[in-house]
Amino acid sequence: MSSQHHQHIVIGGGISGLSSAYYAARAGVDTVLLEREQRVGGCMHTHNFSELDHFWVEAGSHSCFNSYGNLLDILEDIGLLQRATPKEKQAYKLWRGGKRKSILSALHVAELVLSIPQLFWQSKSNCSVLEYYGRGLGKRNYRDLFGPAFRSVVCQTADEFPAEALFRKKPRRKEVLRNFTMPNGLSEIPATIAKTPGMRVELGQAVSAVGSHNSHFVIQREDGCEYTCDYLTLAVPPDIAVPLLRDIAPSAANAVGDIGMAEIDTLLLAFYEFDIPTDKMAGLISIDGPFLSAVSRDFMADEQQRRGFAFHFPGGRYEAAERIKAACDALDVAPDKPAAIAHSKNRLPSLRKGHQQLIDRLDQELVSRPLATTGNWFLGVSIEDCITRSRKEHARLFGSR
Repeated sequence: MSSQHHQHIVIGGGISGLSSAYYAARAGVDTVLLEREQRVGGCMHTHNFSELDHFWVEAGSHSCFNSYGNLLDILEDIGLLQRATPKEKQAYKLWRGGKRKSILSALHVAELVLSIPQLFWQSKSNCSVLEYYGRGLGKRNYRDLFGPAFRSVVCQTADEFPAEALFRKKPRRKEVLRNFTMPNGLSEIPATIAKTPGMRVELGQAVSAVGSHNSHFVIQREDGCEYTCDYLTLAVPPDIAVPLLRDIAPSAANAVGDIGMAEIDTLLLAFYEFDIPTDKMAGLISIDGPFLSAVSRDFMADEQQRRGFAFHFPGGRYEAAERIKAACDALDVAPDKPAAIAHSKNRLPSLRKGHQQLIDRLDQELVSRPLATTGNWFLGVSIEDCITRSRKEHARLFGSR
């Protein structure tokens, strides 16, 4: 079977892969991106309820910020920054003991005052979230408020997560909205990047293996088709990267073979306002409920008076009916009140203390090779962390181009 040859192939069409392909295409590199799903974006996934005139709710990433410098540069270049839409400020609530409560109700102020100076002198390096914030915010504050809040951010237990990968300080562009979305949801961003001149996106193309021949990479699709390329970027989760790396960079595969993944079941609910008595809010931080967190769409008014929510549950733990009941209980509505319901699955890396050493080993194995790795498992899980890694790897592969 004949094969297609391209200068650069990117495997994976999340924001990491898209930004890798974008940087390469802008540098004049012939680039093809292969994505196994029928859409691009990965965790940037806006769900449209077709039965509700395409009312949308975010199923994955929920916000962009003016500290996302690399993202803002891309948005400016593709003409999307002018579409940045402000988000009406709402407050998060706690879900504890079967009731919605204020954030301040769980705060131990005296302990916080005594503990917080430690955040200014202790280093995040080689500390877990529990070690760093448990000391710096106080044990009771961590247990009753901040631990669950951090769990909401990463949609998994955050105790062993690397402290330096949870929040990274980034400079803000003050002329840009501090916290924004897009008029039709964040999926506008990956969909527009995918149209960048010079890059071709092929959807529904699952890759089964990667090998090498005569200094070229050889990519096998599950349907038997084959590609070859001079440069290869893997923009996939670690559990997918490992088997793809095994034949072309076995030491690199070994370096990251133990990175786990967290599976998340996301429940999306849409209501008409007259069917839901709950006050508007940003979302819920679950202290002891079955869900990890909930994020609302109350930040944007809807002309047809609809409201939307995304409830994130641990993957595989609850049946659909159980998830719907738990979410409706948290919103004080009966399970038959949603105007529309949808289900989605997400996957996020389970980073642990010492993660940077693994990445350093991986990078050392690839330092002189035309092979790049990127994703949400390098610097952190935010959109900007993904793009920052992709930009760094692009510079390594293509230099000043």
